[in-house]
Amino acid sequence: MVIVEKQIVANIPLLHIVDESLLHEKTPFVMFIHGFTSGKENNLHYAYLLAEKGIRVILPEALYHGERTGNYDIKQLSMRFWKIVVNEIKELKTLKDYFIEKQLVDPKRIGVAGTSMGGITTLGALTQYDWIKAAVSLMGSPGYVQMVKTQLNSLQQSGVELPLTSEEMEQQVKGLEPFDLTLHRDKLQNRPLLFWHGEKDPVVPFAPTYQFYKEIVPMYEENPHMLKFITDPLADHKVSREGVYALVDWFENYL
Repeated sequence: MVIVEKQIVANIPLLHIVDESLLHEKTPFVMFIHGFTSGKENNLHYAYLLAEKGIRVILPEALYHGERTGNYDIKQLSMRFWKIVVNEIKELKTLKDYFIEKQLVDPKRIGVAGTSMGGITTLGALTQYDWIKAAVSLMGSPGYVQMVKTQLNSLQQSGVELPLTSEEMEQQVKGLEPFDLTLHRDKLQNRPLLFWHGEKDPVVPFAPTYQFYKEIVPMYEENPHMLKFITDPLADHKVSREGVYALVDWFENYL
């Protein structure tokens, strides 16, 4: 039987999902990050399917979301998007350390995944942590710098008055450079990486992510099976059933 526990670790609310027979055993481990304006509960179907494969899963609540709400409207939350992403990357280590300390996780079998903002966070985490063995990005983007520049330009062109000076905007861009996987491709280290993205995605553009994938294919020349990009020509910003099961299969194979 798969069980779901509500926990708070280092002031981070999360859902802990695992097969009851493995509750106190050391298992493979996946941290799954939800999307922008979403919440941890919205990804329980991924966690359930992974738990059926013997993988322990946690669904953490991102900053200013769900139980951690800051009561911001969508515009205010959008202005804090990158703060949320970078904070989530940092909290992944805190959560990983906690479950390892509890002797519940095999430190050599840790995966990270997420949808949309969670996929963006996942790709950024690969620049920081070599303990991530395998990763899955669903509708994510690795190009932090280009993405934030596009966001800022779009806001300015739409007439939104940004509460940032030109210097502050430049500092924000500079602050994201260490997490930009397009600038630190060597950090991939041939780790198993799966992308899923709908070609009609109006939120996180398909083309830049697919271009990045094509550029890193030569890096996986000796292990081509460890890099995969699943495109859905009809999908917009919603993961298909095929994408869900591809994620489960990926972690079953590589963790």
